[in-house]
Amino acid sequence: MKIRPASSADASAIADIWNREIREGISTFNTVEKGLGGLKAMIASEAVVLVAEVGGQAVGFATFGPFRSGPGYARTMELTIYVCEAARGQGAGRALMNALEAQAKMRGVHILVAGVGGENSAGIAFHQHLGFENVGRMPQVGRKFDRWMDLVLLQKML
Repeated sequence: MKIRPASSADASAIADIWNREIREGISTFNTVEKGLGGLKAMIASEAVVLVAEVGGQAVGFATFGPFRSGPGYARTMELTIYVCEAARGQGAGRALMNALEAQAKMRGVHILVAGVGGENSAGIAFHQHLGFENVGRMPQVGRKFDRWMDLVLLQKML
């Protein structure tokens, strides 16, 4: 497995992974699929976008961006990490997170925040296993699949 910076050639694979979660998953409350143009722009920007690659195929990605606007939050970032279903449990998530944390530290990030759907027990356990602390649960702040869903906030001090 190789972790590397994403290129515009990865946009389609990232879209496939992310959009499957948007359509079918409980890890995001977003219901609007990601377009190739927007993903290519994100990759081309100064944002950190990393890809886990196995056999020449992107099987997961991770990125981070501002948690909230305003200068007081400049060193707090919210992360996004997804691994395709076929590659889960094989170390891609851990490798992506380790590389993402290293990139965050190099950029002076103090806190990484993860917002995980309350029904996503595997996602919560994944973050906790990597040293993230559960700092709060926001009941019924998201709506998807015709039901209200909780959001669990986890954070890691770098």
